[in-house]
Amino acid sequence: MENERSKPGVSSAEAVLLGALAPGVNGPTWNTLKLAFLVLGLCLTAMLGLAFSSSDSALILHVTFLVLIAGTLFFLLSRFLEQTGLVSVEHQMQDLGLRLKDGKEVNNKNE
Repeated sequence: MENERSKPGVSSAEAVLLGALAPGVNGPTWNTLKLAFLVLGLCLTAMLGLAFSSSDSALILHVTFLVLIAGTLFFLLSRFLEQTGLVSVEHQMQDLGLRLKDGKEVNNKNE
């Protein structure tokens, strides 16, 4: 158990940053996106409830359209990642030139 914890790894925040910079999507980045869509859904649900309580049909239509856009975007992202698959953090680090194949860190400056 201690051997697993003593292995040098990448934190979740670093993995999300790597996911934003490198090609592909890694697991922590996808989890962060799912959490962001969940919070967006909660906010839009609260807005839709407020729109219904105000009985303004234009506002209800507008917020409903926003809910449909957000739902469609999440569905399309999920389908795309289902077809392409996730990329490992180590592979993204190799693409950015941050690690060699054997796991040693690379100095980007040429000597």
